[in-house]
Amino acid sequence: MRSWIALVLSASLWLCAACGPRDDAQLSSPPAAAAPAPAASPASSSPPRIVFLGDSLTAGLGLSADQAYPSLLQQRLKEEGLPYEVVNAGVSGDTSAGGLSRLDWSLEGNVKVLVVALGGNDALRGLPTEELKKNLAEIIRRARARHITVVLAGMEAPPNYGRDYAVAFHHVYTSLAAECHVPLVPFLLQGVGGVARLNQRDGIHPTAEGARILADNVWSTLGPIVERPSS
Repeated sequence: MRSWIALVLSASLWLCAACGPRDDAQLSSPPAAAAPAPAASPASSSPPRIVFLGDSLTAGLGLSADQAYPSLLQQRLKEEGLPYEVVNAGVSGDTSAGGLSRLDWSLEGNVKVLVVALGGNDALRGLPTEELKKNLAEIIRRARARHITVVLAGMEAPPNYGRDYAVAFHHVYTSLAAECHVPLVPFLLQGVGGVARLNQRDGIHPTAEGARILADNVWSTLGPIVERPSS
């Protein structure tokens, strides 16, 4: 409950930081780690990719490129001897509709896994949960049409819009995971949301220490499904 209170107090700050106009100085800078696939190389000749489709939490707003949780997972993959290339396709302020609109170019190249970490901005804008589910389902459908494994990262809505909205929002992720049979990270910000020392001054975006916990949260679901080299 204490963490939810902290989220309520910081919700207006999140709206400014993560959902504000794209010409805001902090949000207009493209995520340093994001890079579209090179069109010149055939997909089969490039390393297998894991794409993280998300918002400012994925982009690593306020952190250096190597501190964002996708970069930390790239390091972990390397340590595990797994030859994957991580692509950070996080864009600050993005909603599920925004992620869907840029999905096709995000999936260029030899993409094997797509981690979908969207919805926080939908919640803070009070967008209909039906639209969130529709957008996420379409992302999953399109990725699967390309034979890409999908991991869904759950998000929770702060209680500004009432308990019914928060419950419906939570149910979007659990129901999609069950209906589409996709692995679910229950809550991307588990252990970080509402914990002051793990967040930047805006109260929402994780510090470097918080980002390491996000990486752990994702790895607990992603780690078991990535293909290991044949021994």
